Amino acid sequence: MSAFSLKGKVAVVTGAQRGIGLGIVQELARAGAHVMLTGIVIEEGEKAAEALCQQGLSVKFHHMDTTDEVAVASVIQETIGTFGRIDIAVANAAIYPNTPVERISASEWDAVMKVNLGGAFTLAKCCFPHFRAQRAGRIVFLSSITGPRVSSPGYAHYATTKAGILGFMRTAALEWAPWNITLNAVEPGNILTEGVLEHQPQSFVDAQRAAVPLRRLGRPQDVASAVRFLVSDEAGYITGQTLVIDGGQTLPEMFSAILPEA
Repeated sequence: MSAFSLKGKVAVVTGAQRGIGLGIVQELARAGAHVMLTGIVIEEGEKAAEALCQQGLSVKFHHMDTTDEVAVASVIQETIGTFGRIDIAVANAAIYPNTPVERISASEWDAVMKVNLGGAFTLAKCCFPHFRAQRAGRIVFLSSITGPRVSSPGYAHYATTKAGILGFMRTAALEWAPWNITLNAVEPGNILTEGVLEHQPQSFVDAQRAAVPLRRLGRPQDVASAVRFLVSDEAGYITGQTLVIDGGQTLPEMFSAILPEA
């Protein structure tokens, strides 16, 4: 069996119709896992799952709103009914409106909290009884460098949720360790996804690239590979930890002073 194999494992990934989430689904499925791809855009999710199935991968799509605990619990049961078990949960679903602090309404603040932080909590909570019963489980949260390490104007609510996820993760990692349930997180930096290409000008992409010591933006595959490791048997002694995937973006104190031109 190859390193970091997930043969026979079953995973649920939220917010997985495109971008980083879809990259994670593809990576886990290629490693041998059966994957339930979930999201709120039905047509896009079904199309993504169908494309992966045509590659010979074991992927199914299920509509799921991570803010609805009843719906999340139902999808977990559906996953078990379809694949026979559940081993892995990846909380990726998030929203990220750009609004200055003084203009964030109470409803917008609550929406970001409910999707980003509440959705991660709900997924973990709904998986816990099944993981406890089999005395094993892997949970990975998609945090970000935004919040835990750096921030950007307009993203106060987003940054709050991404930092908050880590607080929840560490506490749950302690509480659930007796059942061999591990909880870890990844903190991506600037990742080049469809959303970035669709909604940002090339000048924005170029500026982001220039801020990364490795001189390129991350790919969904870069994040997905880290997630694959964290949910594998090889990572069984790692819990309550985070892995930064940013090409060195958060390393420099004075970026221009330490990076010569190549």
